[in-house]
Amino acid sequence: MSLSQHVRLARVLALAVPALLLGGAYLSQYGFGLYPCEMCWWQRWPHFAAVALALIAYAIAPVRLWTGLAALAILISGGIGLFHAGVEYGWWQGVTSCAVVTGGGTGNALDDIMNTPLVRCDEPAWTLFGISLAGYNFLISTVAGLSILALLGKDRRV
Repeated sequence: MSLSQHVRLARVLALAVPALLLGGAYLSQYGFGLYPCEMCWWQRWPHFAAVALALIAYAIAPVRLWTGLAALAILISGGIGLFHAGVEYGWWQGVTSCAVVTGGGTGNALDDIMNTPLVRCDEPAWTLFGISLAGYNFLISTVAGLSILALLGKDRRV
């Protein structure tokens, strides 16, 4: 049975959106020095899962199931992004252990620790129009995840 146009589009979005968001995260990290804090990493893990689930949807039936699970993973990342953005904007308290030491690589552990920046979860590394990267992840992931689920709900033949 052939896939409907809605299911095909949902499957493409389920692969493209998390892949592009992860690509943007790594570009900002390695290209622009915006190292991730612990909560930034938390947002990445569901996107990794979404990419894997979307790839499975291209190989194994039922396509709607795998694509729907990818959409849920994308929504989970969006939820974590909302929590992280709320911490950054001071709307609520974050987890107390949320900070990451980045960089280093000199071979001397003490020098690496002493000369590397501390990446805090409660301070946005970058904003555009007052929205942090976590805020953009929330917005993009939520819209994408809901759109994928809506597309899957339009056609229940497959």
